[in-house]
Amino acid sequence: MKSSERNFARRIDLTSLQLFVAVCELGSIGRAAEREFIAASAVSKRLSDLETAVDTPLLYRHSRGVTLTPAGESLLHHARTVLFGLERMQGELSEYADGVRGHVRIHANISAIFQFLPEDLGAFTRLHSQIKIDLQEHLSSAVLQAVQEGAADIGICHLGHVGTLPGSPPVDAGPVEPPGAMAASQRSLARLHSRPYRSDRLMLVVPQDHALADREIIAFEEVLDWDIVGLHANSSISLAMRASAAAAGRTLRQRIQVTGLDAMCRMIDRGLGVGLLPDRAFALMQSVGRLHAIALTDPWACRELRVVARDFDALPVTARLLVEHLTPGAPPQAQAATANTASARHAQL
Repeated sequence: MKSSERNFARRIDLTSLQLFVAVCELGSIGRAAEREFIAASAVSKRLSDLETAVDTPLLYRHSRGVTLTPAGESLLHHARTVLFGLERMQGELSEYADGVRGHVRIHANISAIFQFLPEDLGAFTRLHSQIKIDLQEHLSSAVLQAVQEGAADIGICHLGHVGTLPGSPPVDAGPVEPPGAMAASQRSLARLHSRPYRSDRLMLVVPQDHALADREIIAFEEVLDWDIVGLHANSSISLAMRASAAAAGRTLRQRIQVTGLDAMCRMIDRGLGVGLLPDRAFALMQSVGRLHAIALTDPWACRELRVVARDFDALPVTARLLVEHLTPGAPPQAQAATANTASARHAQL
């Protein structure tokens, strides 16, 4: 850290940040002082000192209260982030005092969370009850970025075509992304290591009375005649469908987008379109409605989920325990398959 950065950090105190956030939330120095049980003059002095420390006005003061300057808007965002981080730190440290022996931060995509992680994490916590799991759901692109930036210890997502492990068949998980997305993925990844976790296969899901319901297999090009219910536009399934449609010179009729697999199945059940769903997810969702699944014959329908980390050997002991639990059969010499070479084709669901 540079000397100027250290001096700036010393000029900012947490109490002033807390009071600044309170004033912003209430729009008044007086009301903030009442809520924080401190004199209004003391709050005003702290705010003035804060403006001096950052060398720019943070608030417009008027007879009805205060409003934020552009610099104040920026500081409010950062202040909330800092204070939230402190709350999480306090919560984690208090758990250590209660006997917790470690935390593992995981970011995973919806396919991993819905299909496999409930059972796998449940078994892990039964073996290691004093290790706490912090799990967040994100698109695979965001999972990879979080691991690269250190916001997550490990990630679980689709990478696309990755280095093949010795003795394993090659895996092709999807189409090439557009050049812009490809470059952004490569910049965010640098070098990440990965291990195989699970695999799934995309199925076409239709109502049981649909014209395609008597089919057992189908090529996606045949699906392009029908309206499609899909997930987020940047999900792996949506990207794969768009690329496949473009390769066929067709337009994807994705009329409805939802954020969850249950919502997708309900829409399909009501005749609003057809959709693609991983096979295990469909098995878990069959009770949602009268649905039929048809296996896709396209190569990109077969996908692999992988566990990623910046360096498996450098992970905390608790995170390494979880990685070993999730990837028990990964050969040591095969665990350093880098994800940056795969980033050009990584899937994002």
